[in-house]
Amino acid sequence: MNYKNIINRSNVWLCLICAPIFILFVFTFIGYKGNGYVYLLFSVASNTLLYFGFRKNALFFDAFIAVFFWLGFWLKLSYRVTFANGTFLHAVGSFNATGQAFDQALLVTSCGFFGLIIASYIREKLIFKYPEKSSETGLAGLYQIYNDYRKSILTGFVILFIFVAATNLYFGIYQRGTISKTDLPYGLKGVFTWFLLFGGASFSALILHFEFIKNKKTSYLVVALSLFESFSSNVSLLSRGMILNTSALAYGVFKSLKFNSILSNYRFLIISLSLFLFLFGSSVLLANQFRYKITYESVPNTNSVTFGVESNLNEHEALILRLFVDRWVGIEGILAVSSYPEKGWKLWRDAWQETFAYHENTFYDKYLIDSPYQNELAIDKHSVSMPGILAYCYYPGSFLFLFFCMLLIGLIGALIEISVYKLGGKNLILCALLAQVVAYRYAHFGYVPRQSFLLFGALYLNVFMIYFANKFLMWASKIKTSY
Repeated sequence: MNYKNIINRSNVWLCLICAPIFILFVFTFIGYKGNGYVYLLFSVASNTLLYFGFRKNALFFDAFIAVFFWLGFWLKLSYRVTFANGTFLHAVGSFNATGQAFDQALLVTSCGFFGLIIASYIREKLIFKYPEKSSETGLAGLYQIYNDYRKSILTGFVILFIFVAATNLYFGIYQRGTISKTDLPYGLKGVFTWFLLFGGASFSALILHFEFIKNKKTSYLVVALSLFESFSSNVSLLSRGMILNTSALAYGVFKSLKFNSILSNYRFLIISLSLFLFLFGSSVLLANQFRYKITYESVPNTNSVTFGVESNLNEHEALILRLFVDRWVGIEGILAVSSYPEKGWKLWRDAWQETFAYHENTFYDKYLIDSPYQNELAIDKHSVSMPGILAYCYYPGSFLFLFFCMLLIGLIGALIEISVYKLGGKNLILCALLAQVVAYRYAHFGYVPRQSFLLFGALYLNVFMIYFANKFLMWASKIKTSY
């Protein structure tokens, strides 16, 4: 019997993924200070959530929220227990590292995860799931314009994203972790912010979508332009998060190729991945250099605050940990909130009253943890700590409230993606991008929560611009044809 008929490619990939997870689970189970069955429950909830994110009928939102939470909770907790003796890089408030405190935090996390899992199941069975194949071409009006003026549109797109990135980098209009150096009139700062965060990537999603419709094959040129847009925007933002929008676009492309019955090949994947790795590494190095120059060069006595074992590592090892393990918001927020002695509805209400202010620590920094950013208030830097939405929903201290909050949050995230699919011309690449934006906001929730409407408003403005532009062009085309 042929070996390839026994173990197909999907089984090989499943083994490659599951084997290291299982090994890390075993080592963490042995070293875990609390009740091993609690860690087992936490691991089942975490990895079930991850599985649900990539099952056959999963939405993009399911995938991204699962990955963000799995990285921020299960991987970080397991890594820190196994390799760092249960110490954490970021502040954990009143958490005393006892077995009981660990157990409480993991039970809270598991409760929230099960809320998301059930929400995803309800959505699949009762609300919506993607069709297996595309039955029509969406955005016919915009597609016709792209088809007629392809070279001009691609050239204009390159000029636009280079101009926005260069202008923002020079004037400091909106950059991560810093105070704006230039205030623009007439809401132009919002336009720059929108374009750099996901507006430019939305253009990439449209162009990729139209390219697949037009040629029924992959395009090296358009993929390269999308990667360069993400690279330039993230360097301009002083962000090391190029992987976020890029991974969303890539996952959308993967699904879209299957959705539109377009074949790909290993050469395309290898070249695209190689270009991404080069640009991602370059963006991290450049963002670090610009960030240091802007925030610290004029204040030589200011030192970054370190926690746990990071001070014993060299600079490159510490950077790798921050990028791939510790950068994800998650378990530290739960450790701090679950151990906070004054949880209750007053804490929940007070947290919702937080307002945006430079040179001032966040509500979470002030009351629930010892802020690592206290010494940075006097310089042109704006760093904040965030608990994440799961920890935030446990402010009242109620498991039942947390469960139903996460159930509702999961359903809202799914409904947003469904509306993007229907209004955005069934463009799976755009769905993936905006689902990632929503999931990332959830994972990093907790600072000025009432201003979340700004992000979601910009997201829907983004979608409505596409929807109405397409409707207008279709109407104009009909008028032209009638004459």
